[in-house]
Amino acid sequence: MKTMDDFDFRGKTVLVRLDLNSPIDENREIADDRRFLSHVPTLKELIENNAKIVVIAHQSRPGKEDFTTMVRHAKKLSGILKEKANYNLEVRYEETLFGTYARETIKNMNNKEILMLENVRFDSEEIYNYPEEARGECPYAKKADTHLVRKLSRVIDIYINDAFGTAHRCQPSVVGFPQKLPSCAGRLMEKELKILNEVIKKPEKPVTFVLGGAKADDSIEVAERALENGADRILVGGLVGNIFLASRFWIGDASIKIIKENKMTDQIDIAGELFKRHRDRIVMPLDVAVKSCGKRVVIDVEKLTVDEPKTKDCPIFDIGEKTVAEYKNIIKNSKTVLANAVMGLVEKENFAYGTNEILTAIADSDAFSVLGGGSTVAVARKLGLEGKVDWMSTGGGASMEVLAGKKLPAIEALKIGG
Repeated sequence: MKTMDDFDFRGKTVLVRLDLNSPIDENREIADDRRFLSHVPTLKELIENNAKIVVIAHQSRPGKEDFTTMVRHAKKLSGILKEKANYNLEVRYEETLFGTYARETIKNMNNKEILMLENVRFDSEEIYNYPEEARGECPYAKKADTHLVRKLSRVIDIYINDAFGTAHRCQPSVVGFPQKLPSCAGRLMEKELKILNEVIKKPEKPVTFVLGGAKADDSIEVAERALENGADRILVGGLVGNIFLASRFWIGDASIKIIKENKMTDQIDIAGELFKRHRDRIVMPLDVAVKSCGKRVVIDVEKLTVDEPKTKDCPIFDIGEKTVAEYKNIIKNSKTVLANAVMGLVEKENFAYGTNEILTAIADSDAFSVLGGGSTVAVARKLGLEGKVDWMSTGGGASMEVLAGKKLPAIEALKIGG
């Protein structure tokens, strides 16, 4: 895989895939700028080499409340470059992606200009899955033969992938361009891979994965890979934990509805089968916190069916105190902890307890620790845990998949192309 050291960017038009996917607050503003900051070294190097810089990125996915345009991201990136790199450059926002106007704008760019194109996930081909993908294969050639890749490649000299957070995705903006253009990894991508690969060479055991958040399908796949590669414990929470619980208990209509809304119903059986094979290593919540009449109410999981009236209209939003104690004890006795660890609805103070306690336990432990995922890292920063954790990765699913021993489509694409 080539890096930026292998190219001369002077006067070149460079397409840079960044990962700027960030939490959006109730005022529709970007709530955390860490991912923007992480890309400064790559952008600074391109600016200093008089490149014309075209940025593509995404925000969320269709159907989500935070699925939006990149106009705020362009403004935020302008501010970050001015504050952190002393560049008084406006990142121009282009509300189209690969049409005639966007391509003409790119052709007319001057050196050191930065143009941010529209959210790549507004393009249906970016999120379309071919039959091969259901089998775990990435159809690289098909991803390269998309409108986005074919049309933008006409006006681009070099492609850089610096979006480590999407490196596990088989999508045109991630894997298509290396088959059409000279390509390399950006500085963030290079750094993330170096650190994570050092971790997996010989991790000190016991190794514990803490998997939570809403991207349950990714996390369950990571859990399976991690177990195959010798992980000692998998601790689950968040939507991931609810899905594992649903494979064994009735968790209530409200919680099942959330699983359905996230289109994760099929994951219940997958999680159940995984638990049957590895019941000695997968640790589920012992108790959960539900929202009842606006309050936090904790229920033992064995009583979920008995207390069905409580959970019928009361969704599970966090892990309970018994679970926190059990998880903290496992973390304390681990030598390596790898976590994408949002355990509940962290936006609500009553249901941030589990996440706060688990992240603090990881930071206070003697284990080598890696945190991944935008929301996980945002909470850790809010708690002041930077400096107490060995590495805060910009990738959630990507970092966990590397640590679980899985090959990343973005990296394989860069090896194929370039």
